[in-house]
Amino acid sequence: MAASQYARLREQTMGSHEDEEAVTVNTRALIDKVLARYSGEWTTLRELIQNAADAQARNVTIRFETSPSATVPLPHSRDISDHLRHVLQHHTLKTLLVSNDGELFGENDWQRLKRIAEGNPDETKIGAFGVGFYSVFADCETPFVSSGKQSMAFYWKKDSLFTRKGKLPEDQTTEGTTFMLDYRSQSTPVPQLLSLCQFLATSLTFVGLECIDLYLDEWNVLKLNKKMAPAASVSIPREVNPRTRDGLMKIVDVEYQNAQIDATWMNVVGWNRTTPSVIVPAAASQSDASSGSLRTWFSRFTAGTGATNVVTKKAQRDEEVLQKALYEDMAGFSQATVFLRLSTVNVQTYVSKQLAAELERATKKPPPKHTRIAILTSSYDESTAAVSSGTGSKQSNTIFSSVLPTKNGKIFIGFPTAQTTGLLAHISAPSVIPTVERESIDLNARYVRDWNVEMLRVAGIACRIAYTGEMAELKAKLERAMFANGRKKVSKEDIAAVMPATVHAYKQYNYEESTPSAKVGQYIEEAFWMCNQKASIDVLSTRGVLPSQQVRVATEDLSFVEGIPVVPDELMEEANAFLQKLRDFGLLSDITTGDIKNELEAQALTEQQVTELVKWACGKVSREELDAQAIRHLFDGTVAGVSEEYINTSTSPVIQLGGVQTFVNVTKIPAEMPTPSQTIPFRLTKSLTPKQLESIGWEELQIVPWLRWVIESNGHGFGGGHNLTTTPAVASQVLPVISKSWDGLSVSSKQTITELLVPRTVIPTKLGMRTPPQSYFSSVKLFDDLPTIVGLQGVKEKFLGALGVRKTVELNVVSDRLMAKSAAGAAEEGKWSHVELIKYLISVKDDIPQEDLKRLRNTPICPAETQSADQQHKSKLYKLSDLFEPGDAVRKLGLPILQWPGLYRSQSPEGRFLKLLGLQPYPSVLDLVNILSKAPMGSELQQSAINYFIVNNYQNNYNKVDMSTVDIAFLPVHPFAGEGPNLVAKPRQCYANPKAAVLRFRILREDLVPHHVMLGVAMDPPVETAAEKLIKAPPANMSSAKILFSYFANRLNEIGPNGNLAERLGDAAIVPISDKTENNPEGVRFVTPRACFLGDSSTYGDIFDFVDFGPDANSFLLRIGSKHEPSAAEIAGMLVRHPARLLETLGSEKYLQLLRKIAESAVNLKKDKNLWMQLKRAPCLLAVKEVVKSVPGESEKVRDIDDEEMYIKEYSLAGATSMVIVDDFPTYRLFQQELLTAPQEETVENLYLALGTPGLSELVENDQRTGAQLRDQSAAVKLQKLIFERCRLFLHDHTSDVTRHDARWLEQNLTVKVTEFLQITRRLTGHRIQYVEKRTACLHRETKRDATLFITAQYDLYEVSRAIMGLLLKRPRQQDFLALETILESELRRLKTKGYNVDRILRQKAAESRIAESERIKREEEQRQLLIAQATQSTVQQHGQHALTSGGGEAPQIEAPPETPERQLSMPGTFAESPEQRHESGRGNKGVFSNISKALGINQGSQTGQHMQKMLGNGNSSVRPSEDQPPPYEQRDTSGRGRQITSAGMGDGTSLQALQQNLRSAIKSTRAYNSRSLFTPPETNNIKDAPSYCDAKPGHDLNFVTELQGGIRVFLTRSRTVTDPQAFLRQHDQAITHFASLLTQLTTIFTPTLNPKTLNIFHDADGAAIAFNSSGSLFCNLRYFEQLHLTAVVASAEGRVEAGAYWWITLCHELAHNLVQEHSSAHEFYTESFIAEYFTRMVGWAGQQMAGG
Repeated sequence: MAASQYARLREQTMGSHEDEEAVTVNTRALIDKVLARYSGEWTTLRELIQNAADAQARNVTIRFETSPSATVPLPHSRDISDHLRHVLQHHTLKTLLVSNDGELFGENDWQRLKRIAEGNPDETKIGAFGVGFYSVFADCETPFVSSGKQSMAFYWKKDSLFTRKGKLPEDQTTEGTTFMLDYRSQSTPVPQLLSLCQFLATSLTFVGLECIDLYLDEWNVLKLNKKMAPAASVSIPREVNPRTRDGLMKIVDVEYQNAQIDATWMNVVGWNRTTPSVIVPAAASQSDASSGSLRTWFSRFTAGTGATNVVTKKAQRDEEVLQKALYEDMAGFSQATVFLRLSTVNVQTYVSKQLAAELERATKKPPPKHTRIAILTSSYDESTAAVSSGTGSKQSNTIFSSVLPTKNGKIFIGFPTAQTTGLLAHISAPSVIPTVERESIDLNARYVRDWNVEMLRVAGIACRIAYTGEMAELKAKLERAMFANGRKKVSKEDIAAVMPATVHAYKQYNYEESTPSAKVGQYIEEAFWMCNQKASIDVLSTRGVLPSQQVRVATEDLSFVEGIPVVPDELMEEANAFLQKLRDFGLLSDITTGDIKNELEAQALTEQQVTELVKWACGKVSREELDAQAIRHLFDGTVAGVSEEYINTSTSPVIQLGGVQTFVNVTKIPAEMPTPSQTIPFRLTKSLTPKQLESIGWEELQIVPWLRWVIESNGHGFGGGHNLTTTPAVASQVLPVISKSWDGLSVSSKQTITELLVPRTVIPTKLGMRTPPQSYFSSVKLFDDLPTIVGLQGVKEKFLGALGVRKTVELNVVSDRLMAKSAAGAAEEGKWSHVELIKYLISVKDDIPQEDLKRLRNTPICPAETQSADQQHKSKLYKLSDLFEPGDAVRKLGLPILQWPGLYRSQSPEGRFLKLLGLQPYPSVLDLVNILSKAPMGSELQQSAINYFIVNNYQNNYNKVDMSTVDIAFLPVHPFAGEGPNLVAKPRQCYANPKAAVLRFRILREDLVPHHVMLGVAMDPPVETAAEKLIKAPPANMSSAKILFSYFANRLNEIGPNGNLAERLGDAAIVPISDKTENNPEGVRFVTPRACFLGDSSTYGDIFDFVDFGPDANSFLLRIGSKHEPSAAEIAGMLVRHPARLLETLGSEKYLQLLRKIAESAVNLKKDKNLWMQLKRAPCLLAVKEVVKSVPGESEKVRDIDDEEMYIKEYSLAGATSMVIVDDFPTYRLFQQELLTAPQEETVENLYLALGTPGLSELVENDQRTGAQLRDQSAAVKLQKLIFERCRLFLHDHTSDVTRHDARWLEQNLTVKVTEFLQITRRLTGHRIQYVEKRTACLHRETKRDATLFITAQYDLYEVSRAIMGLLLKRPRQQDFLALETILESELRRLKTKGYNVDRILRQKAAESRIAESERIKREEEQRQLLIAQATQSTVQQHGQHALTSGGGEAPQIEAPPETPERQLSMPGTFAESPEQRHESGRGNKGVFSNISKALGINQGSQTGQHMQKMLGNGNSSVRPSEDQPPPYEQRDTSGRGRQITSAGMGDGTSLQALQQNLRSAIKSTRAYNSRSLFTPPETNNIKDAPSYCDAKPGHDLNFVTELQGGIRVFLTRSRTVTDPQAFLRQHDQAITHFASLLTQLTTIFTPTLNPKTLNIFHDADGAAIAFNSSGSLFCNLRYFEQLHLTAVVASAEGRVEAGAYWWITLCHELAHNLVQEHSSAHEFYTESFIAEYFTRMVGWAGQQMAGG
């Protein structure tokens, strides 16, 4: 219906003449709800003091009158302290009197006082809402007000409040206004006086009151006086914008005002009555102190050592001392005074008419055109000026704690609110609109929010103005100090004097987060920082108070630029938060390089400043704040003067930092050495490392450039006339510097230095300055007239040697001089011998140049030993590299030996020097190999060479030579037959193992075998080489094979079982087999190792090759593929290839044994698809056919077919599909003469079945003929019950893999019927044979989901078991028929004695008896209700016909009364329904239920079908719920009356869109259990339906256990305590997992998707609830899932679908409770609507489950 239609309806209603009625209000409830909004402690006093302030009062008196205790008498002493303590501890409050001297109540005031929510229309007053006075009803029932000559009393009549006004007599007229409040409770204690005094002191802050007196009975316990200095008007700072951001308000005037509050209070105010008496006898105290206690003693070990514990203990001791003093002097008085500063701004408002109207509507008063905002602060001077005296003076801080904003500031709306400002300043904003309870600012209502935000912005601007004023005062203080001291600049002492005040101010205006609303502080802070006319604010700097745009933050020490104004370091530490905000808002910046450069260019630096500047620059670069280029730009134009002490030695009086390129490293160049002008003096950089100096772009002054400068400058800096080439002193200074760095120089640097120094006379010698090649070291003393070095003690010889200074005399000079000297001194010697020459060379060997040593190695200088007869070579000289050291062992080898007179020692100096020149200490391996290769076999030379090699193998490092690589034959080996004895071989051509000779390998001579490793000979040939020889020349007979194979058996570790070598050997024909035939007269044939088997086998010996070469040889064959017996695959392959030959050879029994082995390995054989296919196709399977035994003379005799002796078994070979498996033995007995069957062994039958052999039952066609059904079907009912009951027992011991259907499927699909007769005709497919027999039981099936058992009146239980066995087991056996027959025909108690669990059946029968009796009584009651319902239905139908004829509309449909089923499944855990429990389904509700059942494949008679009926229609069944009853059941209308059905879009019902919206709202309203959110039912449009009926809901008491992975929570009932919840979870793990998975899948059917966290699983072993809805959380009972669905869900997809349908409808039922709480027809309507809405998605889900199996 459109809005215009509803508008017309409203006009029509207003035009009616019905009685009008005023809306009534429950006054008491209204006041209670208003009071609930007030959360403050002193709400009543606050409102009464506020009324006094609005009445322009100056003085307020508060008096608490008390009632004495009825149990504790008054003290007898006259000490006031005793009486005060007694009043505080034992008296209760009786009356509160609050008086003020303000304006008396006018008539309007009296009228507003008795009206709720009619506030004061005066915009200058604080009161706004008109509900503050009613706070008195929090403690008082009948308040009384007197003002002047009038008074008013309040009193109650039930829940209505009444007033009565009176006039006072003249003698009782009061000058002011008094509120009298009698306390409702007679047990209200005296309030905490200290907290009350703190509240009163705060209340005096901003209001116009001047004095507040507080009385407790007759004692004036507190007196507060406020004094205000005259206001001083100041101008608004020019840099501050006085207008708010949105333009609603503007500051027009500013006033500064100082205030003083004096407080006088009795000491009883500070006494803490809750603590025990602190007065302890002195003796007891001393005793305790001396003796101590255990706790004191142990506290020594447990007490902390931290500062916190010390401070806490000190505070506790101070408090104890204070309380003791107060206790002794309660009647005494203490005084305190605090000083405050008020900065008040006058505000002009610019409010639009619309905003003014909205504000007046909200506050009942127009917005003010002018208002005031005050900022209360306490400056540093005022804070230090506060004074206090008296015993309780220490508690003055507590009383004034809220007056002084030392911890946080508050927003005052007349009085303090709970809202903080975010800074250390109180803000009084009387025109701010608060919430009703006056505890916070209203920032929610649209127009009120706009007003309040602008007011807060004004407060922020006012804070900025107050801050600017404080900075101006600091600036004036500094100027006065400079004038007094006669200075023009601010000094550090001046800054230090104002530093505390500055820190105090900065902390005061530093904004923190405000509470409870952070937005309040944000608005104030935003206005504080954004009200600039220009981006600057006054701050204190090292040059005084300056605009922040001129001040910089020095993040480090910049003493070299003292002229830049920066923020003092102490201020940065103490008030960093405030200054950081200045930087965040861009009002304050750090020092930039531009600032530094400008300062550097403006002045000349001293050397100290240069040092600091360079140090600062290095630090900047190291922190990556500047780069080297920026530093160089900074240094350009920077100059510094040289100190006076260095001016004479400096090349220039000015240092230009821009021209500096290098620095001095004193580890290379001493600091006193002169340096070039572009090098900075070391004294300016001595505190910096070379790495730091390099980071700013300077380079280290290197030796080469410095030396070049020294040479080119001709000694500049060393003094006049002194230089490197002419002055030994200069050379003695320069050359040590170069020598010290020589080792670290590069090759190119060394070459450059050599080029610079070698041609110049830079070496001082005893003969004068010489070039290096002309000079000799001082150690060269061979001749006296050599120019040796002098004065270079610190110069390295290595450096001088590199320059060419000589350590030795040239060889030709030595030879000439020494030979001449020898000839002159000893003519008989003629010249030096080689021994003397060697000795001289040793004396100068360290100084001999490498060229001379090389020449000595290549020069023949020494003779060799000669035999006595060998005179020809006696004088021949040899190079030392051609000679060997003298020794007997080497002489035996015939090698040339050095001739050396006397004993030769190789470790002597001569021996080591000769070895350096090339003398060989011993022969090499190649020398020995050459000797052996040429020495005659068995000669002494050969033996000596071999012995020398072996003995000296390790000493001469022969072992490090790989002898196997020697390519010369030198090793003696054994010859083969027919070969000569003088044979040598290379190491790789022979082997040490004599057994390798069997493969014709060369074998090392036996005396050398122990040393074969030393000689490079392998023990055995490579196994691959040996294998190749074996393959090419296999053994010719069994004996040679045994030898060969045994050799390889010793090398099995070299032959991997799965390597290529093993495969090659396994596939090579190397195994000889004795097989003498005509074609093979030698009697040997060769087979591969894989084709033969080891040992002797009576089973397989006739069809496979078996060999035995002994244990060692057999182990080799096993490694390369031989086996002890053939595998199943090999046997199968043989069967496929030669089945007839095998059967003929082995016989039927052994052939059957082969089939058994194949059957055991069938799983692995299937992996070979080709072999498996051949087994299927080839006629290789053993078949059995029973033929009639022919007996002479009995051909005409009729034989019994059951006589086994008349048949014999005939075996033959056949294919898998050419025979059958006997799975129906009776049928087999009929057709056995015509059938080829598989051997009747289970293992073999499984193999045949896998290969495709059909079962006999598949080939037999049964033609059933049944007679007419008998009227009396009681036998069928009885048998059906019996089958359902006993099948559970039968299937209990069968696993799921052999079971075809479970008992539940049987209950849902099996029907039993009794017929007159049964006849079966059996035909064998492919044969023209048939047999006809009569039966008493047979099974008939039309589809896979139904089965009918036909029986005769006299049925045989064995035939019954045979008929239904195919439904139970996949492959039944004969013993299964007999077992089922036994279970069916035996009594339960008899079965129990046989070991069957029948207790559950017995319990069921007892329960059925009880239910049968209750059902009988119930049916009688339903018959009576049915008669009443029929009468009611007739009346309803008549009414509907009348409506149809009068309204022209369609008559509503009336649902027929539900049929009452006779029986219903009623007990959890039963095996099946008893026959008398079965019933036909009712006729009700065929629509949705029928569609769902058909679409999901659910039997309407099953439990799920019944449950769906019950969920969809409460009136379709009449089962009384019981505690033991499993689903389905539902409470229903027991009245029997019909009910009207309405659906979406029908008649005046709900539209389809509204209905869908309701369903989605119901889904969204579900919530997780125990969530923080409060569940609120969704809005639901009215859906017309019949009234609700009586509804009962079971209670639940659950305990949380765990939460599953998907978010579903698990609960257990508390009624039956589970001792171990974890054990319960383990026991029910499978059920919980399947149930949670099922529920999670069902959530996806709904749109929007139902959150799995809203679902919960509970287990209630006794309760009757299937599921329930608790405030939007859905709970499902695990017990019903376990009993009804768990087995089916695990077994098949059909079971999952059935369980899914069951619980999906349950969820629909519970979701409907989010819209309708009771089980009414409306609830049923929404349940059906849920099902209809999501039916298609449910069918899709079921299809997916069936498709997935």
